[in-house]
Amino acid sequence: MKAIKRAFLDTEDGQILYRIGGEGESLLLLHMTPRSSDEFRELMPILTETRCAIAMDLLGLGDSDKPPRIYSMADYARTIIALLDELNINKTSILGSHTGAYVAAEVAAAYPERVEKLILSNIDHLSEEEQATLLKSLDEALQIKANASELRERWSARQSYIKSQELNHRFLLDEMKCYGYPPYGALAVTAYCRNIQARLSLIKCPTLILSGNEEIKLLTELGVSKPENRQVIAQAIPQAKMLDIEGGTLCVMNQMPEEISRVVVDFLDRTDN
Repeated sequence: MKAIKRAFLDTEDGQILYRIGGEGESLLLLHMTPRSSDEFRELMPILTETRCAIAMDLLGLGDSDKPPRIYSMADYARTIIALLDELNINKTSILGSHTGAYVAAEVAAAYPERVEKLILSNIDHLSEEEQATLLKSLDEALQIKANASELRERWSARQSYIKSQELNHRFLLDEMKCYGYPPYGALAVTAYCRNIQARLSLIKCPTLILSGNEEIKLLTELGVSKPENRQVIAQAIPQAKMLDIEGGTLCVMNQMPEEISRVVVDFLDRTDN
């Protein structure tokens, strides 16, 4: 197994933690809200067997610093370029999950010369009502309560689809690092959705959209998204293809690393995309 190291990148808005391992062509991994690069803990060791895998904690999340202002997708995209420059990577492929997918999309739209291929996992074109529901649910989840009752509530909230005490614990630890702060990632996502189709139309690289069928069922029940939202995303990106992941939940990267790695490596290695 190739060693995966942790390091920090200094930026004008704070330090960014990143993990890196392996050699060869690079793949940057961008996580969901309110998680961290730990979302790719199971996936990275598999990917590093054939390439250089890099995962970062977005500012405001994980072990990266909280930014001095609410970050936009353009702000997050600039931090990606800063990390690539620090690592002397001229061009990379990117895999983004949820919030990370929006960031990855904006990097490809704003800096097309820096992106080889794009994989967007569970990305949605949210309506105004869905945006409001998302922000309300995250804002409530990140509140600190006097009796710490939110810890039990948040642990129980994920039991139906995580079904692993160890993974639920890791998820909760990431979430706790966000308690008492604005939902940085969600705020960036909802602002981005107001102009998302125009931004996605600028993407020129081969793009694969992954959609977990169990995850979209959950989001539909919560009123946060619906299946047709992902069709809008696929239609907006010129070279996009969509692939349903049977059994894929909100935590698909942690729960199905072998299957995800096969899909990812196959897409990255293909020459006919």
